[in-house]
Amino acid sequence: MAKKNKKKMKLPLAYKPLGFALGWSSGALAGAAFRKTWKVIRHEDDAPDALDRNRGWGEILLAAAVQGAIFAVVRSAVDRTGAKAIERSTGVWPTDDDGGRD
Repeated sequence: MAKKNKKKMKLPLAYKPLGFALGWSSGALAGAAFRKTWKVIRHEDDAPDALDRNRGWGEILLAAAVQGAIFAVVRSAVDRTGAKAIERSTGVWPTDDDGGRD
């Protein structure tokens, strides 16, 4: 029993490099998904930037909302998949408590 507790105490630290890699890859995946989604929505290759003088508030806020939603969904899916894989392979959930990161 003590061995399992020791393993559980060390796993979150061991999970950090994997979590970093998953975060980086989820960011890249979300960026690609946003670019494709924006192209479908507005038929443009580039989404508006907040500092783009030639774009209106509506376009800028729409792009930000879509981008935020896509990033949140992709991040959650990748994080959850990684955590479930760790749990399947080690028998331990990769966070110290039930609350997770946020």
